[in-house]
Amino acid sequence: MRASLLALAVGAFGIGTTEFVIVGLLPEVAGDLSVSIPSAGMLVTGYALGVVVGAPLMTAAGARLPRKSMLVVLMAIFVAGNLLCALAGDYASLMGGRLIAALTHGAFFGIGSVVAADLVAPDRRASAIALMFTGLTLANVLGVPLGTFLGQEFGWRSTFWAVTAIGVVALAALLALVPAQPAPERGALRSELAVFRKPQVWLALTTTVLGFGGVFASFTYLAPMMTELAGFSDGAVAWLLVLFGVGLCVGNVLGGRAADRALMPSLYLVLGGLSLVLVVFTFTARAALPAAITLAAFGAIGFATVPPLQARVMQQAAGAPALASAANIAAFNLGNALGAWLGGLAVAHGLGWTSPTWIGAGLAAAGLGTAALSGRLDRRARPPRPGPAHPDRAGQRAAVLHLPAQHPSTGAAYGTGPVVEQKSR
Repeated sequence: MRASLLALAVGAFGIGTTEFVIVGLLPEVAGDLSVSIPSAGMLVTGYALGVVVGAPLMTAAGARLPRKSMLVVLMAIFVAGNLLCALAGDYASLMGGRLIAALTHGAFFGIGSVVAADLVAPDRRASAIALMFTGLTLANVLGVPLGTFLGQEFGWRSTFWAVTAIGVVALAALLALVPAQPAPERGALRSELAVFRKPQVWLALTTTVLGFGGVFASFTYLAPMMTELAGFSDGAVAWLLVLFGVGLCVGNVLGGRAADRALMPSLYLVLGGLSLVLVVFTFTARAALPAAITLAAFGAIGFATVPPLQARVMQQAAGAPALASAANIAAFNLGNALGAWLGGLAVAHGLGWTSPTWIGAGLAAAGLGTAALSGRLDRRARPPRPGPAHPDRAGQRAAVLHLPAQHPSTGAAYGTGPVVEQKSR
């Protein structure tokens, strides 16, 4: 089954690379297509919005397809979108290719999470999801820096040719390594939609938006914070991103293992830890070595949130997890946009380069609050445990109630009814 999970990770690597690599190529794209850098930056925003819209729509559209078949279709569309980007001769074509690729993002991770969880024992599901998401973390460590280097040396289109090739490899791996998945039962889409009636599903999605919004509020403005406050050179930013990416890989694995052992306690721990690390970062960001150390810790705790957040949604949407899981990927991207927007507002109002990190800490704390509320609702919904029998205060005889025995198969009762037996104590 590990080979199947690796096939999913290769797909995640390609998707993660194409999502973030454009950030490092904005000057090249803007110069070649004769648009401003802010206009080129809309290629990032457009992709994120494509994920938010595409995640539920693509998942719903493929609700009757076997999950393996749907993953193959999604990866084929991803390849087509990136091929269009590589061939784009103008800004509109490039944006169109980005939007096509983005439509597959949320559905791939959502359905892939369900497939990964089904490939392993129940107590290994969060770790299996984490292994798939390792492809996304490696995209930040390897794919984005190498893709940026390739685009700067050989033109930005070469990067999209490379991503297209990765997509083709992922497509072949999915076909060869992922076992066949049964087609969903009729009425599956109705069942998938029904889970959104549950308040706990919405609480889980809100926790994702707030928690991961805390990550991106700070991460979006990492480069100026490191150069303007910590004193790093512009050339050092790429290595700092690699350091951050290493932290992501470590946190992803540890977060998956912790979620397998105790889902809600691990979720409380990572969200509380994220808020604390971001508070610390606002102080350590003013010196190079402390900033670098805190950055690695930020990467680890930031991505340790992903497996428990994803597993929590799947837990609350048990029986119909695919659409809710894809919606949670959209929630991650909505959190990205929310955090970046709020951080940008703070900077624009002259609050300084550490202000986005303060906002990130607040968002993570708010996510912890929604997680705690969700956990409290869980506890209230559990039936009370029966307590031990206690003798009456007079020390006299207490009644013991015997219910009629039940047949182990049919549940039919033996005897005529409850019998009360008097016992002396």
